[in-house]
Amino acid sequence: MTIETVREGLLWALIINAVLLLGWYLIIVIAHDWVYRMHTRWIKLDREQFDAVHYSGMALYKVLISFFVVVPLLVLWIIG
Repeated sequence: MTIETVREGLLWALIINAVLLLGWYLIIVIAHDWVYRMHTRWIKLDREQFDAVHYSGMALYKVLISFFVVVPLLVLWIIG
């Protein structure tokens, strides 16, 4: 496996993760009430808690993408 192959894989991982994050955001923005009702069938949450959980989840997901995909990709671009 070459550095170029790893770079290409990380770039695809970044694209896929960005699309998933954007999709998550759009679903919460566009269908907030529906998603809230669906989740509160199983878990007792008020709207503020629901929003905080999703906002925190998105923030954590962004940090993990940065740490595990963006940083290694930048390192490979610098050394390559």
